[in-house]
Amino acid sequence: MLIHPWDAPHDDTEWQTWLAAHDFGQLAVNGLPGEPPAVQPLHFAYAADRAEIVAHLARPNPLWAALEADPQVLLSVVDDYVYVPGPWQAAPGTPAEHGVPTSFYAAVQLRCTAQVVDDPAEKADLLNRQLGHFQPAGGSAPATPDGPPYGRMLPGIRGLRLEVTGVRAKFKYAGQKPAEVQERIAGALARRRGPRDGTAREHLVRRRGA
Repeated sequence: MLIHPWDAPHDDTEWQTWLAAHDFGQLAVNGLPGEPPAVQPLHFAYAADRAEIVAHLARPNPLWAALEADPQVLLSVVDDYVYVPGPWQAAPGTPAEHGVPTSFYAAVQLRCTAQVVDDPAEKADLLNRQLGHFQPAGGSAPATPDGPPYGRMLPGIRGLRLEVTGVRAKFKYAGQKPAEVQERIAGALARRRGPRDGTAREHLVRRRGA
């Protein structure tokens, strides 16, 4: 992922705050010899204080062999993306039709070392951490190695513990554009009111202010 200086996060707090509200991504695993990389969409729970991600997948998932052969993985999270028409981007004093279309988006890539979890007690603990993240209000029985309702299901899954070893983040929101162009884009996003336009505009305005 190319990250220009104007698209880089202003500090770690920026990407950490964004990631805290985004817990679904794609796990990229190096392929076995002769095979392409495996990419698995998944929900995950990220613990910033432990630099750790926990998740689980079905035991029949085909990525396990590749994951065990090479535990170095990448978790990619992308959201708040919009298409920006060319006229919105036109430089001051130039014809609108000379503007170049682009995409705006926020992205965080977490490089990790994966550990597969098969111990029933550890898997139950991992599931409870995920339940605590996704259902803080409760409502579901806690997972235990041998009790209902999840005990009998534990053999059908494998847990994943991902130690975060590196982070790359990007907020591509016209950071290199003159103020006049940024204001034009912000106004156009507000008028279009399409999916994610409001969030993209918030990023643009927030990063200008910073």
